Amino acid sequence: MKKHLLATVAFVLAISPMAAEARCVPNNAVIAGTAVPVIQYKHTTIDGVNVFYREAGPKDAPVLLLLHGFPTSSHMFRNLIPLLADRYRVIAPDYPGYGQSDAPDHTKFSYTFANLTNIVDKLTEKVGADRYSMYVMDYGAPIGYRLALKHPERVESLIVQNGNAYTEGLAAFWDPIKAYWAEKTPKRREALSGLVTLETTKFQYTDGMTDVAHISPDNWIVDQALLDRPGNKDIQLDLLGDYGSNVPLYPQFQAYFRDRQPPTLIVWGKNDKIFPESGAHPYLRDLPNAEMHILDSGHFALEDKLDVMAPLIRDFLDRKICN
Repeated sequence: MKKHLLATVAFVLAISPMAAEARCVPNNAVIAGTAVPVIQYKHTTIDGVNVFYREAGPKDAPVLLLLHGFPTSSHMFRNLIPLLADRYRVIAPDYPGYGQSDAPDHTKFSYTFANLTNIVDKLTEKVGADRYSMYVMDYGAPIGYRLALKHPERVESLIVQNGNAYTEGLAAFWDPIKAYWAEKTPKRREALSGLVTLETTKFQYTDGMTDVAHISPDNWIVDQALLDRPGNKDIQLDLLGDYGSNVPLYPQFQAYFRDRQPPTLIVWGKNDKIFPESGAHPYLRDLPNAEMHILDSGHFALEDKLDVMAPLIRDFLDRKICN
């Protein structure tokens, strides 16, 4: 009897005009066969580069664009995507030089944040995402904010996780990188080589975490294998050098926040030495209505606090995008 009732409810929801017109799948909907969203692993060619992305969720649902950090890829979102894709169309690209995307030689491809933004922009257009919310983290923050400057009308909301837009967030970790911005000599470039070693990659995943037993070693093993590909070190050093191009844009990012007031959720690992908590609070100067949650976690907080972050993200999107 119970099985028949559930099947009837699923059928009614499927044919109901109200359900068809709704922008999001109702949270209380019973939909047969879609309890576990299926992630698709896709490639497309943009400007001659093979770009990989993960996609899941209903094609007509609100889009959530997941923008990863350094030195990882869309792999960082592998556990979050299934928890959101029943109700949202989730798209997570790998930038050129990362993950499963092509990594052309740095002498033949411009590894700059402006160029990575253009690639992501063209990807959204290729997949028909003309409006989207963005989860931005680490490198994903300046890429996402540059995208917002290009298309402010397309951004529905922001989820910010350890992604900087204020000079207060560039702490001691950045001193040798700032030195390279100031004087791009071979010596100062080579001084950054330690940032692409296994020791540093593992540090990014384990330092400041509440419980390192939550952190899969696959993270740093996979990331480091990709960092160790021939030529990838120069790709990463190019981007570390170009990160300085984002800092002069901070006033424009902040003006965008003030002028557009996108609904914003901030979920920040407070123990992160790369993007410390001091970079989180200034957002409230320009986004006074932002919802902020400072978590006892580190840089890759999703690995440590998925059970806390996923409900916060889902609740935020449900309130701000679906209603």
